[in-house]
Amino acid sequence: MSLINKKVSDFTVQAYHNKNFKEVNLESTKGKWSVFFFYPADFTFVCPTELEDLAYNYDKFKEIDCEIYSVSTDTHFVHKAWADASETISKIKYPMLADPTGKLARDFDVMIEEEGVALRGTFIVNPEGEIKAYEVNNSGIGRNSEELLRKVQAAQFVAEHGDKVCPARWTPGDEAIVPSLDLVGKL
Repeated sequence: MSLINKKVSDFTVQAYHNKNFKEVNLESTKGKWSVFFFYPADFTFVCPTELEDLAYNYDKFKEIDCEIYSVSTDTHFVHKAWADASETISKIKYPMLADPTGKLARDFDVMIEEEGVALRGTFIVNPEGEIKAYEVNNSGIGRNSEELLRKVQAAQFVAEHGDKVCPARWTPGDEAIVPSLDLVGKL
């Protein structure tokens, strides 16, 4: 069953953000685009490379009114310890959500029950709290934040221009397609 257009269930979690602990809930994520970026665990191998890549491009996401929420089943205390121990993780400016019960991971259908960790799931959520795009990778396959940024931009474009769709490799400023009977078989 697809998660496209599924409304994110209500949640409240602790987060480590800007050297502080804070609470994040569903209501606080609404009103802007969001990316929920699940990863297996702190203090691992592929995860810090992905979180660093997101940190490197974080300002580009903020420019398009999109917040990043990294999520693992670690506690907010472990997120802080990781930031304290790692120069790479200490650079992160987006909220690192703690999901020790796995409630969020289960809601987004990325929980690996027998391991107690999440798959590498990436979810683009609109300002109303609906999943508009997602991708789930095996634990050993890292993701690319520039491609994720492009996907968020495409989702925003389609939301704003409901009569147009974005072809492969579309980026802002490129020509979009207006589906019509005249185009059938011509592309």
